Formats: sequence, C-alpha cells, structure tokens
Amino acid sequence: MENIVDFLSIFDWLKDIWSFQITSVDGYPITIGKIVKGITLLIMGYFLCRSVSREVEKKLLVRLDIDSSLRHTLRTIIFYFLLIVLTLFILRLLNIPITVFTVIGGALAIGVGLGSQNIVNNFISGLIMMIERPIKMGDIIEVDGITGRVELIGPRSTRIKTTSNTHIVVPNSKFLENNVLNWTLSDDLVRLKITVGVAYGSDTKMVEETLLETVADMEKVLKYPEPAVFFTNFGDSSLDFSLVLWVKLYDPLHRFQIESEVRHKIASIFADKDISIPFPQRDLNMFTKDPLRVTIQK
Repeated sequence: MENIVDFLSIFDWLKDIWSFQITSVDGYPITIGKIVKGITLLIMGYFLCRSVSREVEKKLLVRLDIDSSLRHTLRTIIFYFLLIVLTLFILRLLNIPITVFTVIGGALAIGVGLGSQNIVNNFISGLIMMIERPIKMGDIIEVDGITGRVELIGPRSTRIKTTSNTHIVVPNSKFLENNVLNWTLSDDLVRLKITVGVAYGSDTKMVEETLLETVADMEKVLKYPEPAVFFTNFGDSSLDFSLVLWVKLYDPLHRFQIESEVRHKIASIFADKDISIPFPQRDLNMFTKDPLRVTIQK
C-alpha cells in the first residue's frame, strides 16, 4: 500500500512540474508542459517541413524549365515558409499568444549583444544571396585567391569545392562584404588572355598572324567572338603581345588547361618559324676603388 502511495506521490510531483508556470503573456500562462510540447512539435515539424520541401522539388520544381540553383533557392524558401506556418500553428494549438515573440525577441537582442551578431549576419546574408542570386550553386568563383565551384549555399555558410579537390566553408556575409569574382554569373563564356614577348627586330605583323594561326584550329577556342591579337608594349627585353580568346568554362581547371595548351602550341610554332622568345637582359655595372684584376686559368 505504501508503495502505491509513493508511486502516486511521484506522479503528482511530475504533474506539478509539468504544470509549473514559468511566466504569462497577455494573461496566458506559459508552463513547462507547453514548452516541452512546443519543442517536441517543432523538432518533428522541422523534419516534416524539410521532407515536404524536398518532395515539392522532386515532383514539381524539376518539371519547370529552371536551373538547379534556382530550384534549390525555391526549395529553401518553401522550407522556411512551411516552418513559419508550422510555428504559428503550434502556438495556436498550445494557446500561446504570438506576443510571446516580444520576450523571445528581447532574449535574442541580448544574445546578439553578447556575440551572436555574426550568426545573425550570416543568416540574413544567406537569405539575401538566395533572393538576389549573385552567386548560385554550380557557379565557378574566385574568393581570396582560391578558385572553385559552389556546391551548397546554406543558411549560414557556403561550401566551395576547390581545384585541389578540397572543400572550404565561407561565411555568407563574406560574399556581400568583399569583392568576389564570379566566372559564370550571367553565362559560361570567359575571355582568356595569353601574353608573350618576342625579340626586338621580329616582324610584328608575322607575329600577330602566327598567334591567330595558333588558335585557329583549336576546338576548345570559340570562333565567335573571334580571337584577337594586340601589340601591347615595347618592353625592356621584348616586344609584348596579348592573345585574347573566348572559351566556355565547364570546370575550374578548364581555364588553366586551355591556357597551357595554347602556350605549348605557341612555343612549337614560334620555334618552327624562328621567332625568338627572349629572356630578360640586364647591364651589370661594377664600381671598385682599385682596377679589377682578371686572370685566365688554363
């Protein structure tokens, strides 16, 4: 009998904790039980919203004539919209007024003041990136001297796969606060420039024709816009030329591969036509108090 009484007393104790009132908003009590039920429903709802947004992408968005990066953006927006609706529904279900966010907002403001401003900044930057789309999934970008392809734009950070097959995670705010080179923002057409110097005394017109001949039959170089050659400078040791050509950029390494192939071909054709690529030449002046002694050893 005493065991039954002890068990019932424990049950009453748990019931008191469950109904313990922490605070009240607009006359509505906020109890531990409501908080536990709300957190549980939010966790379950989070996975439900994520699953629904993925199914919408698979069943509906893939049928639309849009690229994968836009589909990802729409899926993310749908996910956040469903999450907001679910949160409001849970508050209504638990009879918790929306004004509770005033208290939560005050707590968040204190958190921001204590050091969470970077998290909030990156989150808002992620939303701006998804809406304005200055960087999209699949874009080839260069940031801080590192070139790679954007694999994922998350709510806080962006994941980039580099040319070294490594991954870097960049905070979203960095893309809005710093200069970022996006090679494929509007299209995948990229202009490359190959510079080369020839020896003084070379036939400059023949050099120009030879450079155009170099890329005339290369499949990776586009015929339109047409390649062009510019005589750029009278250098210290050479006559400087720039070969400008257009290619389609499919991969971060593609640009370097084409540039390397063009340089190999230039070196080969220049050698066949006896066009010399000089090395830097310098005059060395020596000043000594005594005459410089020169000896020849056999």
